[in-house]
Amino acid sequence: MLTPIYIDPITDYGFKIIFGSEVNKDLLISLLNGIFRGRKNIVDLVYEKIEHVGEGVEIGTVIFDLMCTTEDGAKFIIEVQLTAQVNLERHMLYYGRKIIADQAPKGNRKAWNYEITEVYVVVIMDSFVLPDADEANEVLHDISLCNRDTGEVFYEDLGFIYVQLRYFTKDEHELESDLDRWLYVLRNLSGLEKLPLFLRKPVFEKLFKIAEYSKLNNEERTMYDVSLKRKLDQEAVCQYQEEEQKKQLEEAKRAVAFGLKKLNVDISIIVETTGLSIAEIEALG
Repeated sequence: MLTPIYIDPITDYGFKIIFGSEVNKDLLISLLNGIFRGRKNIVDLVYEKIEHVGEGVEIGTVIFDLMCTTEDGAKFIIEVQLTAQVNLERHMLYYGRKIIADQAPKGNRKAWNYEITEVYVVVIMDSFVLPDADEANEVLHDISLCNRDTGEVFYEDLGFIYVQLRYFTKDEHELESDLDRWLYVLRNLSGLEKLPLFLRKPVFEKLFKIAEYSKLNNEERTMYDVSLKRKLDQEAVCQYQEEEQKKQLEEAKRAVAFGLKKLNVDISIIVETTGLSIAEIEALG
């Protein structure tokens, strides 16, 4: 296996190296401002907590709790996760609820009057996507509490933003915004050989210097290599599951088509119902 020039930022350890320190917070600020697409303009952030869960069911989970300050002085909390797939929505609801609950004082809650700071949970997903999403091919899913019947936002200050990197497929000539450039870097950094001309901005120049594999010491390389193997193993599992699901779907289609064929249903209706071709249907049974 060839030694990479740059680390993969969507490994647990690579993500922590690039985004998980005070000296590199400008990189995370730039990424988050892109994700919020102008709705927030963060000028500073403080790392309240950095958690790296390396064992058990949630292997590879990285969590940053951040207190963010916008250009107008407003403060809000963001939790950024590079996370595992298991029970995704429930996990994110739990983390969002926990952040809110942790704001409550130990006593004198009446005086506090539930002055809850805005809370957002940002989830960066690589080898998997949201199950049963209405717009499954969308890169960003920006979710808030809303009225089920009208779609109007009921509570603005708790939000969940899911970044489905798998669906970001733009080539370099299609990149239009800093968010596009960030998503391109997150997906492609480990396969690049040098900083491309279209990324010649100070924030990306700094990123590429930080991400050089050759700059890692022996301990860091070992930890990164382990996290990369975990990511590749997870991708293999996801690919296998998808292939099995496709096989099951095709088998179900053929079973339906075979049943309709035995009932002498017109072949055009069977094609429309199952999506199988005429040749596939004629070959059944």
